[in-house]
Amino acid sequence: MIRTLQSAGPALKIILGGLLLIICGGMIITLIPGGLSSSFGIGAPPRGVIARVDDQEVTVPEVQRTARMMIQRQFPKGGEQTAMLMPFFAGQAAEQLISQKAIVAEAHRMGLRVSDAELRDELQHGGLGATLFPEGKYIGDGEYENLVRRNFDLTIPQFEQLVKDDIAIRKLRALVSSSAFVSEPEIRAEFDRRNTKVKFDYAVLTQADILKGLHPTDQELRAFYDRNKATYNNSIPEKRQIKYAIVETAKPAATPVTDQELQAYYDQHRDEYRQSEQVRVRQIQFNLPLGPGGKVDEKSVEEVHQKAEDILKQVQAGGDFAKLAEEFSNDPGSKKNGGDLGWLHRGQASPEFDKVAYSLPKGQTSGLIRSSFAFHIIRVEDKHDAHVKTLAEVKSEIEAKVKEEKATRATEVAANALLSQARTDGLDKAATAKGAHVVSTGFFSQQDSLPGLESTPELMGAIFNEREKSPADVVQIPQGYVIFELVATKPPATPSFEEIRTRVESEFKNERAGFLLQQKTQELSDRAKASHDLKKAAKELGATVKTSDLVLPDGQVPDVGSLSGAASSIFTLKPGEISGPINTGSNGVVAQLLEKQAPTDQDFAAKKDEIRQTLLDGKQNELFSLFVSNLRKEMEKSNKLKVNQEEMKNLTRRGGAEEGS
Repeated sequence: MIRTLQSAGPALKIILGGLLLIICGGMIITLIPGGLSSSFGIGAPPRGVIARVDDQEVTVPEVQRTARMMIQRQFPKGGEQTAMLMPFFAGQAAEQLISQKAIVAEAHRMGLRVSDAELRDELQHGGLGATLFPEGKYIGDGEYENLVRRNFDLTIPQFEQLVKDDIAIRKLRALVSSSAFVSEPEIRAEFDRRNTKVKFDYAVLTQADILKGLHPTDQELRAFYDRNKATYNNSIPEKRQIKYAIVETAKPAATPVTDQELQAYYDQHRDEYRQSEQVRVRQIQFNLPLGPGGKVDEKSVEEVHQKAEDILKQVQAGGDFAKLAEEFSNDPGSKKNGGDLGWLHRGQASPEFDKVAYSLPKGQTSGLIRSSFAFHIIRVEDKHDAHVKTLAEVKSEIEAKVKEEKATRATEVAANALLSQARTDGLDKAATAKGAHVVSTGFFSQQDSLPGLESTPELMGAIFNEREKSPADVVQIPQGYVIFELVATKPPATPSFEEIRTRVESEFKNERAGFLLQQKTQELSDRAKASHDLKKAAKELGATVKTSDLVLPDGQVPDVGSLSGAASSIFTLKPGEISGPINTGSNGVVAQLLEKQAPTDQDFAAKKDEIRQTLLDGKQNELFSLFVSNLRKEMEKSNKLKVNQEEMKNLTRRGGAEEGS
């Protein structure tokens, strides 16, 4: 992406920083049904590979990195629970990455490529501009580099490919979901469901009132403790005590670089700066209609072909190519730029497209080109012959890389020197000799945080896997390196009844109160239905009766909570009818419907388009979900997709996702 952004200006680079979270958060994980059901047979990938998808691999580090970002997104403040959730999120991350690579492989098979121009457009016009360019000012190359490394643990080429893959996925999704349709009756039914209001009486029993009347004996509590003892086994986690010193990462900006070092790097990486033959193209794209299973519906192709012919005639008659592309092209990535695809390398577009693009002279327009997914009209705007960029052209890029490499090496050398001396003389003496500060901790668990450290699964895993009396060890963290010594350990323990009596009493009372609440709410409903009188039954059982306002299905009612949950059954009642028991968590509720108010036709006319779009989005998601599910099944059947169950088990078992086993 560095090279791509150099041609577009440095301001685009930083947009990448937030884009990965958008991709991870909104890509496909919620759309893919099923699980990891395949297993490897002959030709299994090596250890450390979760799956092989076509010619791509899903590796353990890749899954761990994605899982950590998913946890960080959902639990930005961290906390003890985050490490415990790692195995679950590792499974979710593996599922997401496998499906992502399968979709990308299918997009490439269909000829859906992503140009540098599309990439630049995605970055420049994404939703992060205001954040990443405060007052229109780019925050700087160095901050961009640090952001990608610190937050995403990716190289720039890896990050570039991730963004391009997401664009390709969206292109394929647009093709697959284009046949989704919503009927008028569906729109009206959904509108009525969302906008019907109800008013009701409701009787409330509270778990808090029941708790007040519970006074368990020691005998009952001990019996509860013994019955649930397995849940208390080793509930006091293992704890450890360490001393540590930090070697912080050297700052690249402060690292000097000589002309000789720049020349040496350029000479060693000359092939990276080899510019292949390129062509800059505009296109007008007409997508082919898809039938069931995502395959081209040949019966409907002629209609698209005729439309493409009509537009081609306008182009040949001198029509404005860019304006025609903006109006008629089906390619969302280029149409708003007048069909401009930017500079393309060979192989970025479909073979049919490439053949014509590289054979046309500069300034010439093609006839109709049919690829596997569309008709295209293209115009060649410019061409570049193959050449190698000079050192002067790439000097700033090389200088940043050399500075970073030198800073990284300097940090590694300093950390290794401190580690070596610590293993000989002990950490305290070594740190004094090297001018480092030693921090001694109290006892902490694997879910705790350490003062002055950004705790990572790798760090805590290393500490809690360390054997007693082992020499000093080192772990890389975002800040640099931690050199630590294990001082003492406390093994996990099971608390006695006396130690957790208060906890046992609370859990006993909550369990008992929950059972009694369900029982009493059922009795309230039965009595009210038998007498056809909710208020009378409520008085007999000591329940409080209240009356709601007119409320919608997504409304909130005091002591009932959201009506979209268990209380949604109220909307199925007829006026005068009494509900069954409604469990809202801490309360038990029985309701009697007083009034049901249907929405008006005028309201429907105002919200019709909004409802249509919501339903359409849902159907498009379903279509794409089915497409991806079938795609994975076909790839598994043809051995293009294989999942390594052993590695998956290691990754998702408790702690395994952190150990990278």
